[in-house]
Amino acid sequence: MSDARMAADEEPWERLGPSALAAGPGWSAPRALDADGIASVVTHFVDATVRADKAGFDVVELHFGHGYLVASFLSPNANHRGDALGGSRENRMWLALEIAQRVRAAWPAGKPLFCRLSAVDGTLDGWSLDDSVVLARELKRCGVDVIDCSSGGLTEETRALPVPRGLGFQVPFSERIRREAQVPTQAVGMIVDAQQAEAVLAAGQADLIALGREALFDPYWPHHAAAALGADPGFERWPVRHGVWLAKRAPGLARARAEAEMESNKETDR
Repeated sequence: MSDARMAADEEPWERLGPSALAAGPGWSAPRALDADGIASVVTHFVDATVRADKAGFDVVELHFGHGYLVASFLSPNANHRGDALGGSRENRMWLALEIAQRVRAAWPAGKPLFCRLSAVDGTLDGWSLDDSVVLARELKRCGVDVIDCSSGGLTEETRALPVPRGLGFQVPFSERIRREAQVPTQAVGMIVDAQQAEAVLAAGQADLIALGREALFDPYWPHHAAAALGADPGFERWPVRHGVWLAKRAPGLARARAEAEMESNKETDR
């Protein structure tokens, strides 16, 4: 977002970051956070966690990917700091680990804590999958239960390190982090049907599957997946006001499909 666009907003936001480096041409440069600003960010994460618990949420996910604040601290291409939060990978990881520890302490022990990472940040010589394995191990020690494995988003220059966006294109990130960091993972990215999702789980490439755009396309995806995998043949898991009518329709629909198939076979034989 440009400076002009941010200034024109009804409620203007200030962009913050590890260093005053714009994400790309036409973008505004963030204000580099000082020690007080960093302490304030950590406190905001903790306060949000407390509110989430009071509101009754069962899971909290820390978003450390997609070029957002913590992802910017992790990347050597966005973090040019000369203090204890810049330079080495361990220094650049400090904010992520501090937030994870503080949030875990504020979040009930019986509720899971997820963390989304950009396993690779999409830039040349940037945050890598090797780095993510190391970070995932440390996040596990901080009490993070699941690593949600995404990628990219640090800048708009994704051509620098393209990740081909085929079906399940981020599953290999989940598989490696799960295997090498010994932490449960969640796979995301172009996972579109029940059989594909089940195959990822069965192969040990992830422990959980998350859907984004596919759920926008099909809000009833979990129900359709259960039916496709034979886990809910009678619509018992659907909301009652939906399921009873679908169950009544099912026998007639099955007969109609069988008759249509028989008719098609007859036409083929002719």
